[in-house]
Amino acid sequence: MPYSVVPENLSSLFPDEPSYRADQLHSWLYEHPVLTADEMTNLPGQLRDQIGDNLWPFKVETEQTADDGTTVKWLFRAPDGNAIEAVLMGYPKRNTLCISSQAGCALGCTFCATGQFGFDRHLEPGEIYAQVAYATAYLASAGLPGCPDHLTNIVYMGMGEPLANYRRVRESLRRIIEVRGLGARSVTVSTVGVVPGMLALAEEPWQVTLAVSLHAADDELRSSLVPLNKRYPLAAVEAAAANYFRVKGRRVSIEWTLIDGVNDTIDQARKLAPIAERLQSHVNVIALNPTPLSPDQPSRPERIEAFMAELARLGVNGTLRHMRGQDIDAACGQLRARSEPKRGSAQRVEISRP
Repeated sequence: MPYSVVPENLSSLFPDEPSYRADQLHSWLYEHPVLTADEMTNLPGQLRDQIGDNLWPFKVETEQTADDGTTVKWLFRAPDGNAIEAVLMGYPKRNTLCISSQAGCALGCTFCATGQFGFDRHLEPGEIYAQVAYATAYLASAGLPGCPDHLTNIVYMGMGEPLANYRRVRESLRRIIEVRGLGARSVTVSTVGVVPGMLALAEEPWQVTLAVSLHAADDELRSSLVPLNKRYPLAAVEAAAANYFRVKGRRVSIEWTLIDGVNDTIDQARKLAPIAERLQSHVNVIALNPTPLSPDQPSRPERIEAFMAELARLGVNGTLRHMRGQDIDAACGQLRARSEPKRGSAQRVEISRP
């Protein structure tokens, strides 16, 4: 599987071929990805046959579209049976791909379908990057109506906690930014607050955006929603975010999923405001995309309006995001939850250290 090989070592796939064959393959994988090896027209037929069905480190099990064709959700299946999800969202001037970094998640956030399903394993760098390559090839081949024909933004907001799989995520970032050539400022890495990973990311050479999923503005409520808060409480998460801002000169965004009657109160808005002010953060708010494994429901319109109005009154720069692809299980882990029986609660896994 070529995406499983470090880009600089692709010649190992063709040991008996001239070195330029590796350069040609590199172009097809990282500069002009294609959906099938048959499209690699400057490679000899026997090499295309050799790559064949092994081009991708997964099979496309399910593809669904929504929002008049501008949202595409894929459920990929790895050879070991693990599920990988990715969502492509098209807009008039940009295309954003949401990718997964783990098969499942061990952090057990109560409202997240991925967390409810438990942890299987970390995704390898090639499996993470291949989601980017597949979406790029899809855009070049099929496209999205009224949207650009290329990928402009990538967010690590799919299945899994990126900073709990730091080493592999770092290599996937290197491939996206240094090998493929996408601008680092077009890449967002999301975390629920893995402090060691946040500190390590600040020391990397890339100006990626860091997004912190708070979901609650006091430790008691946040620990009930995001169990990792017991290990890295709000003060530690805020300090790591402030460090990222100081080192990189890039503001950290705050992500907030509104859950009806849980974290959509005026009190939570008032507690969130000083955190956002100290970090000079933009707050991205979205109503919960409900999952089949949780009773939690999205906030009602009047509660959303009141929450956003209170943030605005307190001077917080916030945006209410439109919920894309609700009818195709577009939230991370939902498509898998629909297609597989629940196998139990989240397993414990050690966070991959930087």
